Amino acid sequence: MSTLAVPAHADPADRLDARTDAAAPPTRPVIRSAQDVARIVNEGAQTGSKARVVIAIALGGVFLDAYDLTSLAYGVKDIAREFALSPVQVGFVSAAITFGAILGALFGGYLTDRIGRYRVFMADMLFFVVAAIAAGLAPNAWVLGGARFLMGFGVGLDLPVAMAFLAEFSRVAGRGNKAASVAAWCPAWYAATSTCYLLILALYAILPAHHADWLWRLTLAFGAVPALLIIAVRSRYISESPVWAANQGDLEGAARILKRSWGVDAVVERDDSTTAQQHTPRAASWRNYGVLFNATYRRRTILAATIGAASSFGYNAIIFGLPVIIASFLKQGPLTTIVASLLLNLLFAFVGGLIGVRTAPTVGAWKMTVAGHALQVTALIGLALIGHPSSGVFVALAILLLGAYLFGQGFGPGSHSMTYASLSYPTSLRGIGVGFNQTLVRSSSTISLFLFPVLAAALGTKVFWVIAVAPLTSLLVLLAIRWEPSGYDIDGEDYAPPASEAARRADDCPACLRG
Repeated sequence: MSTLAVPAHADPADRLDARTDAAAPPTRPVIRSAQDVARIVNEGAQTGSKARVVIAIALGGVFLDAYDLTSLAYGVKDIAREFALSPVQVGFVSAAITFGAILGALFGGYLTDRIGRYRVFMADMLFFVVAAIAAGLAPNAWVLGGARFLMGFGVGLDLPVAMAFLAEFSRVAGRGNKAASVAAWCPAWYAATSTCYLLILALYAILPAHHADWLWRLTLAFGAVPALLIIAVRSRYISESPVWAANQGDLEGAARILKRSWGVDAVVERDDSTTAQQHTPRAASWRNYGVLFNATYRRRTILAATIGAASSFGYNAIIFGLPVIIASFLKQGPLTTIVASLLLNLLFAFVGGLIGVRTAPTVGAWKMTVAGHALQVTALIGLALIGHPSSGVFVALAILLLGAYLFGQGFGPGSHSMTYASLSYPTSLRGIGVGFNQTLVRSSSTISLFLFPVLAAALGTKVFWVIAVAPLTSLLVLLAIRWEPSGYDIDGEDYAPPASEAARRADDCPACLRG
């Protein structure tokens, strides 16, 4: 601790007072309202706090979401053969997880705002455990589809609460800000995808040839393992969101959370004045889904929904069909397909996601999303023009274009679809906002997962023309609505007086593009 500089000729009593002031403990932050809690959170956690651990555990849920989606991608051919499924039936089994996620997101968003982040977060892992084991042991396509539906319901519950934790346990500006923390969901997603392919590769190497049909079952069932690990550590490190607790009027509870998870020892001094009461955040309600389309949030909702749906449609078609696409390009066996899929995810998608996290506080979400979509459109048009590669040069070019698509996804819409979904709304609307967004995103995923096997069988490589419509549409909407969420104090909108409603509509103009 620094000491105060006092002249040598000063009175001894003055020197004593200076030393006393310097040795006094630092002033404890005062909490009089929910706005004070949000301000403390926005300033950042103290050294040695558990905030980063909470963020890591929240990303663990995202890891499971991605793993469970990817785990079926490689085994879909074996499943179709074992259960004698037509392309349409394969589409239904593939899309079952997103059917569940649609309902899970719809209810999960509301419950996250209604009963709190902690309770939903502690409950949703059970869906992953039960569903993963049931899917691995499925005796027929009906049980497999039902297990995947249940798994999807867990995914739908998990994403709104995970995004809320990422946003509400991070500072508003600087390195590691809210935008960067939320964008971290993307490399976590690709890490899970790569882990899935590594597991498939390991199982492929050790399973006897006459038990090759076990590969997809073991891959699906393994999803229960990380879910159980997350359950084991959550109760030790996870707390309720301090901002959510404060919004419910529990300032004492928020102070305890700040001390436990934030390293901030705050003192509560309740302010029951009329002015403070006027800034009470809106309560959780099903009607808040309508608030997403009022004058303040309508354009943000449209933008977030478009980015999310377009990103999901294109990504699911590519990543789910990646083994089939690579096998078609390379005309090699399953080992080459697995290795190529793994390398594409690690070298392009995962690296792109890391770039998205690092650039979120500086470049911003809008510019990176525009650049990512532009690269994706270019890559898909190139793949459509190449068709089935006729020589080694075109095979290499096609693989690079697939990598370019995944790279653009990583630093652009992959990272920032959740940035827009989470940071376009304050704490009181965040669960509902992410839930609504994920309902649309999962609907897009369902359509994509169902249509891709059918369209790929009918159109071959011309299916890339269809997929290219998704990023192109999102790119055009981004150019029309220039909303930049990174570095903006979105939670402050919960505490702004009604008179400032007109000021909060500033995002409707292009001048609001920051960074």
